[in-house]
Amino acid sequence: MDKEQIEEYLAGLKGAESSFPFGPDALVFKVLGKMYALVSQMEDIPRVTLKVDPVDGELLVSQFESVSPGYYMNKKHWVTVSLTGELPLEMIKELSGKSYALVVSKLTKKDKQKLEGMA
Repeated sequence: MDKEQIEEYLAGLKGAESSFPFGPDALVFKVLGKMYALVSQMEDIPRVTLKVDPVDGELLVSQFESVSPGYYMNKKHWVTVSLTGELPLEMIKELSGKSYALVVSKLTKKDKQKLEGMA
C-alpha cells in the first residue's frame, strides 16, 4: 500500500479539497473546510491520520501495531495509521470513508445541501 493510492482515494471523495496549510510535510484533505484526513509527505514510512468514533479508535489502537492515537490531534477522535503494510489498502480506504462520513455528518444542513449539489 502506498501513499499515492490513499491520496488518490481521499481526493476522489465528493467535495474533497487538498492543501498544505501546515507546510510541505502534511497534505490535508477537507470537505467544505472541515478536515477528514492528513497524509504525511516526507517520511520513510508515510502515515495517514483519520477521524474515528472514539470506541473504534480504541479498538484499532489495541489491535494493530501500525495504528496509534492521532499524531498532533485529539487522541480520542483521531488515529494515525503508519503505512507499513499491516493494514490492507481496502481497510484503510474503509477507515478513510468513515472519517469522511463522520465529518460530513457534522456539517450544517446548508453545507450538506451544498455538498449534495456538487458533481
